[in-house]
Amino acid sequence: MSQQPLSETLSFSETMGFKVVQPGLLTLVQDAGRFGHHRIGLTTGGPLDGQAFKWANRLLGNDNNASVLEVSVGGLVLLAQVDTWVVLTGAEMPFKIAGKECDRWHAHPIKAGDQLEVGFTTQGARAYLAVAGGFQVEHRFSSASTVTRENIGGLSGEKLKQGDHLKCHGVKPAQTLRLPENYRPDYSDQITLRVITGYQHDAFSDYQKRLFFSSEYKVSSRADRMGYRLEGPEIKPSIDGILSEGICHGAIQVPADGQPIVLLNDRQTIGGYPKIGSMISLDTARIAQMMPGARVSFEEITIDDAHNLHCLAHAHFERIKPESV
Repeated sequence: MSQQPLSETLSFSETMGFKVVQPGLLTLVQDAGRFGHHRIGLTTGGPLDGQAFKWANRLLGNDNNASVLEVSVGGLVLLAQVDTWVVLTGAEMPFKIAGKECDRWHAHPIKAGDQLEVGFTTQGARAYLAVAGGFQVEHRFSSASTVTRENIGGLSGEKLKQGDHLKCHGVKPAQTLRLPENYRPDYSDQITLRVITGYQHDAFSDYQKRLFFSSEYKVSSRADRMGYRLEGPEIKPSIDGILSEGICHGAIQVPADGQPIVLLNDRQTIGGYPKIGSMISLDTARIAQMMPGARVSFEEITIDDAHNLHCLAHAHFERIKPESV
């Protein structure tokens, strides 16, 4: 599937890109995700923080599905081999171009020969680096998103490695924008997450549900793109397991040890643990910005509440007017 960025190609014949000098701890190519393939066992992938991903592309006037880099924790260094524009959104990671500190959530020009550096996070866990027109990555099963467990997407189904080459066009963006600071998210390390209970909540007693919704949990060191394992009071369902069934994004499954797992973008497509409910996607983006040791609690909401929250969030995103740069 070809991408149609809202930008003007300056010199297609001189298209080069970026060389990976230092790949960071975990840097992955991601577009909006791989949809419609659960029937053959392929999961969704895509950005863990969908809002930061969308802003990265919007601030450069890119197509909504343009491929970006998801930088987990930090440590990425790239060498530009083309004149273009870039933007970094998401977690608070120091950002330098040619040794100069640059503002995040703000489009910046970069020239061939410049070195781009993304330092290690001081708050949040994932940052999103976009380039004008998007990184040009071949699509597999309708998406460029990398899922390392399935060895699919990205450059080779894996995280970036030193020496990799990221193709992009030398373009002049149709618009380059900056998101005002008062609209930028706060990646707190203590939040309340909203949950819709499902039909399997009947497998949990009233006491177990009260315990879950009144307790605080800590993000485990075993938190990754498949799911965030939590540590706290044990939740015990009345059944040991269920017949394997499809698993939705944000499902909170409870394995035998009673410690909840919030399933995210790279989750398996089917599973057999009871699920107390599902977290709304606005909040899976928030938990995915949390580092091990951060604290979370849960609040039950209705599906109508969830629909309203999503409509409001979409309207808010469309209503914000970034500043021209």
